[in-house]
Amino acid sequence: MRLTVLGGGGAWPTATRACSGYLVEHEGFRVLVDPGYATLPQLLRHQEARDVDAVVVSHGHPDHCADLNPLLRARALGDNPPEALPVFALPGALDAVLALDGRMLDGSYACHEISVGRPFEIGPFRVDTWALPHFVPNAGLRFSAGGAVLAYTGDTGPSPDIVALARNADLLLAEATFPEHVLPADNAPYLSTARQAGESAARAGVARLMLTHLWPGSEAHSAVAAASHAYTGAIEVALPEVAVTLG
Repeated sequence: MRLTVLGGGGAWPTATRACSGYLVEHEGFRVLVDPGYATLPQLLRHQEARDVDAVVVSHGHPDHCADLNPLLRARALGDNPPEALPVFALPGALDAVLALDGRMLDGSYACHEISVGRPFEIGPFRVDTWALPHFVPNAGLRFSAGGAVLAYTGDTGPSPDIVALARNADLLLAEATFPEHVLPADNAPYLSTARQAGESAARAGVARLMLTHLWPGSEAHSAVAAASHAYTGAIEVALPEVAVTLG
């Protein structure tokens, strides 16, 4: 299994970093996870839009799904359009982004609803899901294939289910919007810090930790330092073009 980071920024894209977006591959099958703002140009550095085999979205905030629209446009309006793209998301999560073009993109995608707690399969991947706390419904995703496991929190507040999601994973891709303290404080039930991500990684026994969704302007070294208070394994930050082979 291989993970390539397309973005990894939170809230809005900057001049140097797109929002959440990850390409997960195994045995030639390509899954685009969370096509947030500005991730399509990064994806096109690696492959054509038509070569995406499926899309999985953790939740409906636009920094995790807005670039589904230009992805579908590139597929539907280009020469020799490919078959409908399988898109997996929680019920209603993609209503807004799919409504942007009215019926113009009908036939370019096939929606499949995620039911949290019920695993599903995409190509060679088994995907297990957990409902994790956020401002909107959010699915934590655990991808398994070829003996390797990638656990991804989406955006989440503190939850014991994060440990279950990440148990013995090869890599935990964890939301870490702030290093030490969520701001403002009343958002603390719905977002996580790098320190909390490190604590979850340690309890889950993961092999590696990757911090993502850092607030624009945040320093990567501050996030790594906060996570390392509890987790002593390898820690990195989801920066564009970072690639990891698992298993």
